[in-house]
Amino acid sequence: MNKINYSYLHSKSKEWIVGSKGDADVEIFLKGLSWNHNHGNRTLIYNLTVPIVKKNVYLCLFDAKREEFIPGKNKRSCHHLPSNHIALGELKGGIDPAGVDEHWKTANSALERIRKNFSSNNLQPKTFFIGAAIEKAMAQEIFTQLETSHLSNAANLTDDKQLISLCE
Repeated sequence: MNKINYSYLHSKSKEWIVGSKGDADVEIFLKGLSWNHNHGNRTLIYNLTVPIVKKNVYLCLFDAKREEFIPGKNKRSCHHLPSNHIALGELKGGIDPAGVDEHWKTANSALERIRKNFSSNNLQPKTFFIGAAIEKAMAQEIFTQLETSHLSNAANLTDDKQLISLCE
């Protein structure tokens, strides 16, 4: 949308591929994205075990070139250096109104674990939440965390304006 050149990490081949306008079905094989931005190099990896957290994190944004991310447990990879982490987030796609509160509780626990583990290393990467359905009670809790900067950003997956804001 912003006409930014990018590369994507193919989930099966584990190779970076230069993106093009004609990339059909790229989302099927996408494990990560990398691009150059006014603020530097950015690499976004999906579903990654973050060593400092020792758990899987759904979205991880790094201040790193694509070549600096090495899939697996290679200690030279950018994800092994906590200071490379810009933002970490959770995405919950469930839309069943009866279960969305549980999705938020699970995501919130994961985000708290992220904050705690990075804080113990004197680091504070941004944290965010994306939900496909957000109920009123959880919206109030999310809003309170946003007001206190406990949570850096949040978006409803079905609201384009919120997603664009988060991406910016």
